[in-house]
Amino acid sequence: MRRYRELVERGRIAFVTFHQSYSYEDFVEGLRPETPSMGGTEDGATSSAGFGLKVHPGIFRRIAELAGENRGRSSNAPTMDGSTKVFKMALGRSWSEEGDLYLQDSLDGGFIALGWGGDIDWAGPEYESFEAIKNRWQRDHPEATGKDPNIEQLNALRRLMRDGDLVVISDGAHKFRAIGQVSGRYYFDKDADYHPHRRTVRWLWHGNESQQRDLIYEKMFRRQSLYQLDSEAIRWPALEQLVASSGDNVSGGTPEPYVLVIDEINRANISKVFGELITLIEPDKRVGASNELKVTLPYSGKSFGVPINLHIVGTMNTADRSIALLDTALRRRFQFREMMPEPKLLPTDLDGINVSAVLSNLNERIESLFDREHQIGHAYFMGCRSKADLDDVMRTKVIPLLGEYFYEDWEKIRLVLGENVDDGGFIRRRRIAPISSNNGDFGNDRWRYTLQPAFGLAAYNQLDA
Repeated sequence: MRRYRELVERGRIAFVTFHQSYSYEDFVEGLRPETPSMGGTEDGATSSAGFGLKVHPGIFRRIAELAGENRGRSSNAPTMDGSTKVFKMALGRSWSEEGDLYLQDSLDGGFIALGWGGDIDWAGPEYESFEAIKNRWQRDHPEATGKDPNIEQLNALRRLMRDGDLVVISDGAHKFRAIGQVSGRYYFDKDADYHPHRRTVRWLWHGNESQQRDLIYEKMFRRQSLYQLDSEAIRWPALEQLVASSGDNVSGGTPEPYVLVIDEINRANISKVFGELITLIEPDKRVGASNELKVTLPYSGKSFGVPINLHIVGTMNTADRSIALLDTALRRRFQFREMMPEPKLLPTDLDGINVSAVLSNLNERIESLFDREHQIGHAYFMGCRSKADLDDVMRTKVIPLLGEYFYEDWEKIRLVLGENVDDGGFIRRRRIAPISSNNGDFGNDRWRYTLQPAFGLAAYNQLDA
């Protein structure tokens, strides 16, 4: 599990559980309402004039895009941990051509630019302190406080940033579109067409498409143009993974594998959830394969393919009676591996009880009286550390499950549990007295079944026989 958790933190494994209401819009992409003010702008302007519908990528599209960007692992990626300062910065307005132009200029020129701070050159040694910056600005703007963005955000660019710090370029409140590393001191570009306050950076990553903010940061981006992110909210493994495997300085190598785990895959309407992507998950239709195919997604209009290094693992319980099995078209696109109970993983001496033998014999009787698909999994017993734990599992999980399997036919349940006397180890049965009337007796051979208040060792011995 340690390796699994590590890969989840790096964004290389994603997990989702299907259910009856799950849809294509959840899995691939859909539309979400978003107001213009949610994107955040550098000048702090707000807009409440209605909302727009923005395309929101689902979990499948997100991990497919991450896998597609992966070009192998770089050996010269910067070290990233909680000691590195990371700043969020906005370059122009989100949702605007201006923002795209500013970003492209910055990528081409290797710099970041800030509009706050007026036309003053703050590079001089006299501005090495926050108080000096504030006092100078207040000479021209006496009403300004220390929270004025011309002071606060200029101070972040001029003083707080240091060589080696990271800068995440935001795309509104929910996405980011580039990551850079500060590589030079503040400078004032008097000939700049816009935002003259600048620092040189070495760009580590930028994508053709913006990535979701929650990939690397747990909190929403604030509206400020520039501020330091909360180190404890940064997902450091995912940030390091993105830069080390998909960054601007990563040369072509063998892409690392990514995995999407779909639990309860047969609980959703598979045709509805996968839509046109059913074809794309075939091995020979993947990006880079012999018969590569791409489709145009219906909401974003983007060309989309499934990379060859993305593996899809689905789990399903064939014993579930309330749901259908897999769609035939999807079944052809998967390999199936049966995962039967493994009693050998259970202890052979738990307070004198052979739990492994107990499960083996239970399942033999279930297979004989019902079918092999309804055998009980070993996971029920994996957490048992004492007889009391085992008693609790039998009382609250196994016996109620047998009741469902056999539709409350308690005689069959007794057979599974190895009961052969009325006062059994797990179940006690008592004959119900018939009701007498002038027309004869009613209710002959009726029994009342109750669980024993305690399960003795003899109860388990009859399952180990």
